[in-house]
Amino acid sequence: MIEIKTLATGSTGNCYWITDGITPLLLECGISFKNIQKALNFKTSDIAGVLVTHEHKDHCKAVSEVADRGLNIYLSPGTKEAIGINHHRIKVVENKKQFKLGTWTILPFDVQHDVSEPFGFLLANEAGDKLLFATDTYYVRYKFQGLTHIMVEANYSTEILNENIMTGRVHDGMKRRLVKSHFSLENVLEFLKVNDLSKVQEIHLLHLSDTNSDEAVFKKVVQEQTGKLVYVP
Repeated sequence: MIEIKTLATGSTGNCYWITDGITPLLLECGISFKNIQKALNFKTSDIAGVLVTHEHKDHCKAVSEVADRGLNIYLSPGTKEAIGINHHRIKVVENKKQFKLGTWTILPFDVQHDVSEPFGFLLANEAGDKLLFATDTYYVRYKFQGLTHIMVEANYSTEILNENIMTGRVHDGMKRRLVKSHFSLENVLEFLKVNDLSKVQEIHLLHLSDTNSDEAVFKKVVQEQTGKLVYVP
C-alpha cells in the first residue's frame, strides 16, 4: 500500500513524501528542510533517503541542509557535479542500475530536460507495488509494465500556451524552452496511452504551470482517457 503526500509542487519548489508503510522516502528537496519538517509534523527521522532528479533549485534547494541532517541523497553523476556540493551523504547512482533503499528497489532512468544528467525513478516494493516518478522532461522513451502508481509532470497545455502567446501573456521564447524541457498534457496523454495501466490505482499530475495549465481540465481529460483516479496536488 503506497501513500503519497505532496509537500510542494511547481516552479517555486518540489518535494514529495512517499511510503509503502515500511520505508518512507522523499522525492526531491526543493523546499527548505524547515518546511519539510513542518509538512511532516516533524516526523523526518525515519526517512530512508532522498531521490533528486536534477540540479534546478526548485528540485534540490535543500540538498546541503538535508545532508547535514543525516539523510542520504541519491542523484546522477551529472547532477552531483552541477550542484557542486561535496558531502558524504550525497550518493551517486548510475542510469539503469538498480539500488535498494529499505523495502524499495529503485531503478533510475534517463529523461529529457535542459540540464546535465536528469533522472526519472521507477520504485518497486516487496508487496509488488510499482511507482513511476517522472518530472521535468518533455518525453519518456521507456514503457513500463505493472505500474500501480504514477507521479508525472503535466506542466502545460499546448493549446493554452499558444493562446497565451497570441494574447501576449507569454513570450514566444518561452514556448521554445518548454517544448524541449517540460511534459505537456498532450505528451502525457500519449505516454499513458502506450503504457500498461491495467494495475494502476492512482495518477498524480505534478508541476503544473501557473499560467499555461488548467487543473480542472487536466484532471478531467486524464480521468476520461484512463478511467483511473487522478490527483492534481
